Amino acid sequence: MITFVHTADVHFGMENYGRVDAQTGIHTRLLDFEKAFNFCIDTAIEQNVDFFLFCGDAYKTANPSPTQQKLMFKCLLRLYKAGIPAVIVVGNHDNPLSFGKASSLEVFGDLPLEGFYVIDKPTSLVLQTKSGPVQIVGIPWPTRNTISLSNKHVFKTAHEITSYISQAVSHIIADMAKKLDPSIPAVLGSHMTVSSGVFSGSEKRAIYGNDPVLLPSQLAIAPFDYIALGHLHRFQNLNPHGIPIVYSGSIERVDFGERKEDKGFCVVTIHDKTKTTFEFIKSPMRPFIQMEVTLHNERNQTDQILDAIAKHNVDDAVIKILYHVPVDRKDFVDLKVIQRALSTAMYVVGIIPIHQAVKREARAAMKTTMDLPTLLDTYFETKPEFKLKKDDLIRKTLLLFEESKEKTEDCC
Repeated sequence: MITFVHTADVHFGMENYGRVDAQTGIHTRLLDFEKAFNFCIDTAIEQNVDFFLFCGDAYKTANPSPTQQKLMFKCLLRLYKAGIPAVIVVGNHDNPLSFGKASSLEVFGDLPLEGFYVIDKPTSLVLQTKSGPVQIVGIPWPTRNTISLSNKHVFKTAHEITSYISQAVSHIIADMAKKLDPSIPAVLGSHMTVSSGVFSGSEKRAIYGNDPVLLPSQLAIAPFDYIALGHLHRFQNLNPHGIPIVYSGSIERVDFGERKEDKGFCVVTIHDKTKTTFEFIKSPMRPFIQMEVTLHNERNQTDQILDAIAKHNVDDAVIKILYHVPVDRKDFVDLKVIQRALSTAMYVVGIIPIHQAVKREARAAMKTTMDLPTLLDTYFETKPEFKLKKDDLIRKTLLLFEESKEKTEDCC
């Protein structure tokens, strides 16, 4: 029996919606992600797993800051001290894309320490664990650099090259699968897009037309016992009735698009070659709360928003409030009172008014053949606010017109 932790998408460096922590000098959101990742590693150590599989995107960018690298190293070093080997697959955020440049994770493979295996190109390895050997096929984020392209592809379009990379990855996986020992547990670990995968809320704006995309049938092939994936932030099993194809999802919420999603990682157990089970474990998450309030005319506007706030526990949360102002009313919300009510929140993104566009009534058509009194009468009929003063305004306007006309004639 082989047990391991499957996680991905740690994204150290995602520092939106927070502030610098006064005690550490580190951004609070970076501390959130470190806390979640350490919880994942705590679980691996407590359950004494056989290995730790990380499926890409350790950082937000391929050029992490020294602080981000230090925190990542401290986390992974705990696995080394516990005697748990770590297999690390390079993701798209870890990849510099430029040929010849090292990925942000490559340094872990060059450490003079046993137990770190960094996969930055398609690789098959046999990992010796305390519970026996396990075969791991690792496929990093597929790019032109990780999938060798010959000169015949130089003049192809981006779409044609992406399609070729997808086919090449499929062939590589199938070829490596054929070379595996069917009697030994086997895991495919990758950072990629699968056609039936559901994007997380924060990723729905993403256009993955230029991303290589594989079908579930190209992954769930014998003798693999489990397909461990990274890239999509939502936890999901794309093959519930066969070989599990699992995105563990991100370990922390990235933005408000993910506010309703649970985040975490998977503990996987390969019992034998006929049975594999996994458990999704929630990690500690920063609450993201978005309130949307439609204001009504009969009540104080500020009180209505305060009532909405009272329905939530805003302590240490990231808060966003949207309030809809009635068409015929001005915005009288007291922002200082609202801010005081949110004083225990970790961060307030905004208290944002939404005004509906006022639909203007079309002006009455005015015929150019009308004389001036008729034109004025037609105009003031469209202005209810001048109804009681209409006759007086028309009379004064006509007097001004006559005076102006007389002065013009005198000048000429």
